[in-house]
Amino acid sequence: MSSITVYKQFTLAELAKQMNNGEVLEIAEVLAEQNEILQDAVWIEANQIASHVGTKRKTLPTGTWRRANQGVAVESSTTAQVTEPIGRLEALADIDEAILDLAKNKQQVRKNNDKAFLEGLSQNLADAIFYGNISTDPEKFNGLATRFDATSDSNVLGAGGTGSDTTSLWIIEWGPMSFHMIYPLNSKAGIDFSDKGKVRVDDGTNPYYAYESQFVVQAGVYVHDDRCCQRIANIETSGSDNTLDDDDVIEALNLLPKAGGNGATMIYVNRTIKTQMEIMAKDKANVNYSADTAFGVPITRFRGIPVRLCEALVNTETAIT
Repeated sequence: MSSITVYKQFTLAELAKQMNNGEVLEIAEVLAEQNEILQDAVWIEANQIASHVGTKRKTLPTGTWRRANQGVAVESSTTAQVTEPIGRLEALADIDEAILDLAKNKQQVRKNNDKAFLEGLSQNLADAIFYGNISTDPEKFNGLATRFDATSDSNVLGAGGTGSDTTSLWIIEWGPMSFHMIYPLNSKAGIDFSDKGKVRVDDGTNPYYAYESQFVVQAGVYVHDDRCCQRIANIETSGSDNTLDDDDVIEALNLLPKAGGNGATMIYVNRTIKTQMEIMAKDKANVNYSADTAFGVPITRFRGIPVRLCEALVNTETAIT
């Protein structure tokens, strides 16, 4: 992820850095990330305010092969109820009116400031989808890497890497009965922005007035079927050993319930692995890869499945066993 330092206050020095001859400058968003999983995500309204309750099938009846005059065993299927929590990620952006009054274009200053908050919250959400961990951050939800953290899991393949310089490739089969994001009952999906206007705040002792923006995203993940989330873990991010192997990707695709054929399956990788895949794709003899464009944007595909960039996936995962 990008390096993010949290500052509580918008200062005069910060305003000065964004101005030149009274005009507001465009800001180079060098900390911006591409997390295309947020564009692809299927959002479903939860059936509760702070969580979502669902039921999974655990066992199936098998029936009895019988002869004449022989009885049939009575059977039943079994199910398990699962409750998934929803976390609330929130931020407030306050700019002292005394500072904002110095700006020629007050709305542009606020817009520039709000843009940083939207990017920061988006990165935080993408990180939580993969690495959220209730045991260390109870306000969050468990991400995919927390749920599927052992090569003994039926939906996890190990690429053989060791140490703390590995990463993972994820294949997700999106859908309302597969894997999806959840948001609270009677709420809405995504980041909710609210311009609070000029409000009274305080410095811990005395009050003053500031212009305030509020950002809220309420989200969780729900995995109906573990097979819909395939992980190739322990991929070395440097060197030539235990790097990404096409055979592992093929195996993972065939472990999906619909083998990637539902039209809503995506492969998620970071820049390191996407580079490896595109280098392999340039070899015309490699029939697994293809490339096309959508709205003028190049898309790499592995056996027809789009390869999506997700910079929330780090190169510093500790290899799992």
